[in-house]
Amino acid sequence: MKRNMYQWVNEILASPERKALPIVTYPGADLTGGRIIDIVCNGKVQFECIKALSDKYPSAAAITIMDLSAEAETFGSPVKFSDHEAPTVTAPIVTDKAAIEALQVPKAGLMRTEAYLKAAELAAEKITDRPTLGGVIGPFSLAGRLFDVTQIMIAVRRDPEMIHTLMAKCTQYVTEYILEFKKAGANGVVMAEPTAGLLSPAMCKTFAFDYVKQIVDQVQDENFIVVLHNCGHAVKQVPAMVETGSKVLHFGNAVDMMEIMPQIPADVVACGNIDPSNVMRMGSTEMVREKVSELLAKTASYKTFVLSTGCDVPPGSPQANVEEFFSALVDYNRAQATVAKEA
Repeated sequence: MKRNMYQWVNEILASPERKALPIVTYPGADLTGGRIIDIVCNGKVQFECIKALSDKYPSAAAITIMDLSAEAETFGSPVKFSDHEAPTVTAPIVTDKAAIEALQVPKAGLMRTEAYLKAAELAAEKITDRPTLGGVIGPFSLAGRLFDVTQIMIAVRRDPEMIHTLMAKCTQYVTEYILEFKKAGANGVVMAEPTAGLLSPAMCKTFAFDYVKQIVDQVQDENFIVVLHNCGHAVKQVPAMVETGSKVLHFGNAVDMMEIMPQIPADVVACGNIDPSNVMRMGSTEMVREKVSELLAKTASYKTFVLSTGCDVPPGSPQANVEEFFSALVDYNRAQATVAKEA
């Protein structure tokens, strides 16, 4: 469904109520009975999870699964699958300059990425009360999976030109893949750049966010936005993230949002950052409520803040914790409305 996403951002910024945009798709399996292996391979099964969550919870957008293996798999990376965990890349496929130069950029939409495009297409068609956002990997994180995360951290210093060659190919692929989401009817994408969070601020700008900016410049417009996710130690990386032009920035639980929010421009949304593992997956409902309430209270003065999880909520997370996440938000908004009315 086509919608003005700049207006959607402005409505969030102007809302007297706090909104929520958690990255929570895997727990939809509990609502549909779907298996993880089917959700990440079958677009219709994944859509059913997205639809079930959208019917149950007032998230600001519907989001396809954050899968950091699907794009690398189209390049030829080996991937491990499980019925209990998200799929993961198990080995690099390029290890030197010659291999990088010989690497072919695959056509977007092949193999399992077709399932993600199908899930987004169905969500955009069937879920009409909120935007649909596709999940994609960022170019540096993709490069890290093709080359190996540890090795790329060394190579950016020892042979930067080699990594720039790889980054150009990853950027081309990610751009083309995002454009396929656009064609499918999605209203934007959540671009996950977790590996960028391992870099120094200067390196991060040079090897990650300058390339992200190239992508944003090509795909973002009033009907389609980029949500940039960085779950690393991103406090000093915020300026480079802002410079990408992404309309929404998303932060992980490695940072204190109170160090992030003062750096966010008034026309950009910043999301974060309840711990998806220790709180949403392993914590009690009481802990979920405590952490959500605490974060909302701390960020109360920032209109640019949107409540979220720090990253994708993993498979096996209790449905009760997802319910408590939203319940705590509803109770907070109700209490704030009462205070405002009495003032």
